[in-house]
Amino acid sequence: MFKKELLFWNVDTQFDFMNKEGKLYVPDSEDILPLLERITLFAKESNIQVVNTADHHYPDAKELSDTPDFVSTFPPHCMAGTKGAEYMSETQPENPLTLNWDKLYSSEEIEKMTQARNLVVFKDVFDVFEGNPNTQMLVGQLAPKKVFVYGVTTNVCVDCAVCGLAKQNIEVFVIEDAIKELPNIPLPFEKWDTLGVKRIVFSEIKKYF
Repeated sequence: MFKKELLFWNVDTQFDFMNKEGKLYVPDSEDILPLLERITLFAKESNIQVVNTADHHYPDAKELSDTPDFVSTFPPHCMAGTKGAEYMSETQPENPLTLNWDKLYSSEEIEKMTQARNLVVFKDVFDVFEGNPNTQMLVGQLAPKKVFVYGVTTNVCVDCAVCGLAKQNIEVFVIEDAIKELPNIPLPFEKWDTLGVKRIVFSEIKKYF
């Protein structure tokens, strides 16, 4: 079985964010792709379960706007069924089971899904706990003691995941050499410190297991 006390949390490592041709490209995010690939392989080799979140939007999504403020609204991106919504090859989940945001799952259904090493959680807003009504039940079923978070973007979707997890008596670690931020939005580090979130580098991750 998996190392059930540990959980990796891969945030939105999708084409539209991490490729220069993407609809909402995060500057220099391609720089962390080699490390993200190492993390993905490490999780597989170590039999660690991974929750992979992903923006999965339809045209009426409330965070999408043709006149975005880039704080609470953004241009259309990660549209369902498009290349922009796909994971980068470096982080492509292997044989995942998917929790859609437009379906309510039963406790029994989610319990069965937690047998998969890779889980994909689609969301229609940047906060995974708001953007998918099943996220909270999933975390409860997985019941991790330690969660290691990485991906994009530091000051939007990563921040929402980190805060949502840290408020549940879970020890949260952010792999700070495997995240990247959007410009012009405040960084959340002070808030994370207040919540007791630890920032680590991947090369030292084993000592936190």
